[in-house]
Amino acid sequence: MAEVSEVLMSVLSTIRVPRPGDRVHKDECALSFSSPESEGGLYVCMNSFLGFGSQYVDRHHTRSGQRAYLHISRTRKAPEDEENSGSGDPPKKKPTRLAIGIEGGFNVEQEQYEEEVKVVLFPDRQEVASDDLATMPDLVRERVSLAMAGLMSADSVSHALQVQQWDGEVRAESRHAVELKQLDNGTKIPPSGWRCEVCDLQENLWMNLSDGRVFCGRRYFDGSGGNNHALLHFQQSGHPLAVKLGTITPDGADVYSYDEDDMVLDPKLPEHLSHFGIDMMTMEKTEHTMTELEIAVNQRVGEWEVIQESGATLRPLSGPGLTGMKNLGNSCYLNSVMQVLFTVPDFQSKYVSNIDKIFDEAPSDPTQDFKTQVAKLGYGLLSGEYSKPAPDPGEGSEPSSEPRGDQVGIAARMFKALVGRGHPEFSTNRQQDAQEFLLHFINMVERNCRSGVNPSEAFRFLVEERIVCQQSQKAKYTQRVDYILQLPVPMDQATNTEELQEAERRREEADSSGAPPPAPVRACIPFTACMAALSEPETLTDFWSSAAQAKTTATKTTRFASFPDHMVIQVKKFTFGQDWVPKKLDVSIDVPDTLDLTALRGTGQQPGEELLPEVAPPPLMTPDVEVKAPVLDDSTVSQLCEMGFPLEACRKAVYYTGNTGIDAAMNWVMGHMDDPDFSAPMVLPGTSSAPGTTPTESVSEEHLATIVSMGFSRDQATRALRATSNVLERAVDWIFSHLDDLESMEVSEGGRSAAESEGSREPPPGPKVRDGPGKYELFAFISHMGTSTMCGHYVCHIKKDQQWVIFNDQKVCASEKPPKDLGYLYFYRRVTE
Repeated sequence: MAEVSEVLMSVLSTIRVPRPGDRVHKDECALSFSSPESEGGLYVCMNSFLGFGSQYVDRHHTRSGQRAYLHISRTRKAPEDEENSGSGDPPKKKPTRLAIGIEGGFNVEQEQYEEEVKVVLFPDRQEVASDDLATMPDLVRERVSLAMAGLMSADSVSHALQVQQWDGEVRAESRHAVELKQLDNGTKIPPSGWRCEVCDLQENLWMNLSDGRVFCGRRYFDGSGGNNHALLHFQQSGHPLAVKLGTITPDGADVYSYDEDDMVLDPKLPEHLSHFGIDMMTMEKTEHTMTELEIAVNQRVGEWEVIQESGATLRPLSGPGLTGMKNLGNSCYLNSVMQVLFTVPDFQSKYVSNIDKIFDEAPSDPTQDFKTQVAKLGYGLLSGEYSKPAPDPGEGSEPSSEPRGDQVGIAARMFKALVGRGHPEFSTNRQQDAQEFLLHFINMVERNCRSGVNPSEAFRFLVEERIVCQQSQKAKYTQRVDYILQLPVPMDQATNTEELQEAERRREEADSSGAPPPAPVRACIPFTACMAALSEPETLTDFWSSAAQAKTTATKTTRFASFPDHMVIQVKKFTFGQDWVPKKLDVSIDVPDTLDLTALRGTGQQPGEELLPEVAPPPLMTPDVEVKAPVLDDSTVSQLCEMGFPLEACRKAVYYTGNTGIDAAMNWVMGHMDDPDFSAPMVLPGTSSAPGTTPTESVSEEHLATIVSMGFSRDQATRALRATSNVLERAVDWIFSHLDDLESMEVSEGGRSAAESEGSREPPPGPKVRDGPGKYELFAFISHMGTSTMCGHYVCHIKKDQQWVIFNDQKVCASEKPPKDLGYLYFYRRVTE
């Protein structure tokens, strides 16, 4: 032990005690998905606080020279009966709030472990336990003890991300509550024995707080719920508030506002209940609250039987390329996209085949390096090392009717944190659009592979747009880069129109009579109709013709100028209703296994066809430049302003949609309402300052460093900060929304200098695209379940060795009936003859 004490004394200056702000990685290896629960445990460097599995700790020691590591090893405790645990520990509580990181919310640390902690000195792997420190000199004992205690008490990076506070149960106070008029009709409600006044139903009962009458709640298409009598009573009486009987306790109750169409708070609830003889302080809960019902949905995956194939006994699969991914809290969109991307050979060869080279060239903090973390994820999915059955949940778990297929899988926390950092949506635990995340990730790949091999070229293609001025019959050809083919859904082409009309008629009858709504009918749309809608010319009503020097009508035809190796097709299921409320089209499309797009290849300028003159349209009116002919359509701006949106946001919407009308502008507004600079003064492309800033204004070095670490150059970071008044959050959002304006500026790789990036040569002019035959075969699709992209669940199906496989987070099984007609994103690969 004296020898060990001398070694500790020699490295004492390198042992640090974590301070506030230090990033402590004690739950996940920086280069693999090893954790303290893995075989061999996790070694945390006591200087940099980076964690490494047993297979990578020697590499870090050799490269960094660090010798002292805190070794953390956890062994899962045997499950015990929750109600009669002999350990004296209280039973696990079920969640009572639809929340994360809040008292009563979902517990993110459900497993219980035995933990062993010791210091290990390299290269000889000498071990020092806490008890061994008692015999060492005071200086060594105090410093090492403080460091060990500090590391163990510090919040790990992954834990901090996992328990980001989220509360889905926040309710607003009803505008009817304070001045609610209650009828003096002598009605008194007993403490139990309630029945619906119309149908005698004894559950899901709601008492109207204005007249004390009791009716049943809504009925759902599957037969559950009530018979809509409480809703019908509101429609007849206009009394807005109702309380759910059986949920009343001294702490509150479920109150619904039919007028506001939401669960609400009633600050005068005790008074309102007392009016009808109900003593809130003596009531006990006998019914599930609406939050509990919603929690039940969030706790069990498998509500959507068709897409998840829940009705069949699926055969679990495991092995290389068959690794599940843990859901980190609404991260199924990320899981599905990354599973598909790593079946593409370009991503496999870029990140997995070269993993040793990538790790050797990784910076000192590999947790912040894009290429390292993508390689780590790719290897984790393809190697099969983590494709192992999940441990038996034990006797304390509820039986499940769903087929087993869960794996230990991998938790891509470090990857999710890196690719989402600074993004207003992907940095949160909210559900996201898988298509938007795919484009976001491709953008990151583009920035980090500017001068090297770029796997996103597998999806990149050129679109040819041909615009013909109807007044002069002259044409204009433009090309743009795209990665996803957006497929329209022509609802008027449904093959079951009569069935849909009959279902709508029955629904209207049910609404008017208070009867239960009928089962929904899904529209069947031919894939050929979608392709026809894609290829048909589009009419532009406000086209500025350089030949006529005026606005006129034009037709726009879109074709392919090149065909990529892999074609991604997005079915445009998400749209807006006439009231501008987002909605999802419930459609079935007979998507084919093979696809021939040859007929959609563009041909360029036709013989004898005249082109429109290259004359720029009138300049755009800006705050500091007065022009006579502004391009902005004032009528569209006014219409948006009348809807209550800020003037600057309306101007941006019209500008960025190219004056194409109120529908396009409104779509832009709905898609950017959460932007930090939504209502900020418009900054035009090509300018670097906004009102209140000057081009020479100094910027925060700390903010600069943060943006540079995301893969942007210092010049780009400076430009973003100056354009957003030196506000970091706005600058990050600005830089992601102005990627096209930054194309000419070099982007470093993973925050490293251009010299360290893949080569230092300038990229060739123009976008690099691959081209070949337009014939494809389907190899994967991602499906979405839910009413909008902001909620629901994603799964993906991938064809492996002629067998369809379903990847449902940690569940990986052979697919029996892949629901190809219900997909959202479809992935095709070129057929080579």
